[in-house]
Amino acid sequence: MADGNETVVYFSEQVIVLCSCALSFLGSSLIILTYIIWADLRTTPRRLLVFLSVSDWLSAVSYAYGVWRVFRSDSLDCIAQGAVSTFANTSSFFWTVAIAVYLYVFIVRSNQRTADSLVWCFHIVSWGIPLAITVAAVCLYKIGYDASEVSVGWCWVRIYAPDRILWMLLTGKIWEFLAYLTLPALYILIKRHIHKAHAALSEYSPILANRPPSQSFSSMADMKLTLIPIIFIVLRIWSTVRFILLLADSPARQNPVLVTLHGIGNTSQGAANCIMFVLLTRPLRTRLCAALFCCSKCRADVQHSQDAAAQRLLPGQDASTPREEDGSSRVGTDR
Repeated sequence: MADGNETVVYFSEQVIVLCSCALSFLGSSLIILTYIIWADLRTTPRRLLVFLSVSDWLSAVSYAYGVWRVFRSDSLDCIAQGAVSTFANTSSFFWTVAIAVYLYVFIVRSNQRTADSLVWCFHIVSWGIPLAITVAAVCLYKIGYDASEVSVGWCWVRIYAPDRILWMLLTGKIWEFLAYLTLPALYILIKRHIHKAHAALSEYSPILANRPPSQSFSSMADMKLTLIPIIFIVLRIWSTVRFILLLADSPARQNPVLVTLHGIGNTSQGAANCIMFVLLTRPLRTRLCAALFCCSKCRADVQHSQDAAAQRLLPGQDASTPREEDGSSRVGTDR
């Protein structure tokens, strides 16, 4: 515990949260790299996922710096880190909801043209609103040292700001609450629509008997639609709990376990998305495994050729001897 309102961030908590930041950094980077490398997988939903991953990448980097530094005052790097994490975290909320809205329009409304036309709106909202809020907060001196009241070492809304609760809502919490309501509603509607479509399709199963089975693909898609809002809520709920405890002025918000869970949840979105949309997506998983297998196979072939060449050398003969002999023989031949 800390004196007064300050929450102590222990070394063990720093290590755990930094590891979470590193996993999120790697996961977000992998999503971006796979989109760049394989052009045939550049669908609109995956492009939206890349924009979300950019936000999560910035969040992971800025949170890692804050957890590593554990700020004690309103230093310049504290304000810079707080501004970047505020922008990236808020943008992540918007892009997460934007993907759900796109899938709803595309699948339930069956209107790809309208869904694609929304992408520009998503950019304006998901980048513009967080940027405007962050710039306003910085200009009004609202971003700074917050004594880890609702953070884990990083800077957010200045603890001495008289209207800090309002700015906590504007710079994250109100969008987090809206995402809690919007994401489950949209994904439930998408799942219901897909189940109805499957039920209608099953009536024609005798006609489609020769089609290859797609039960595993459907079950995987159904599982993802279920897990997306659940994972989001499970990761984000700990920061919400600490915010509610702050409103109630409860010292329980300084509990080390709760602080650790808050740190893990806020910094794990990139890693969770990588597991869901890369490692659990068969085409991407197959290509990654093939790429890794090819790299390991190439290394094995090189090692095998080197071993074979070494075995062909006579005892006491080094690799330069044949080249010297070849050179002398060529000289003798020229003469």
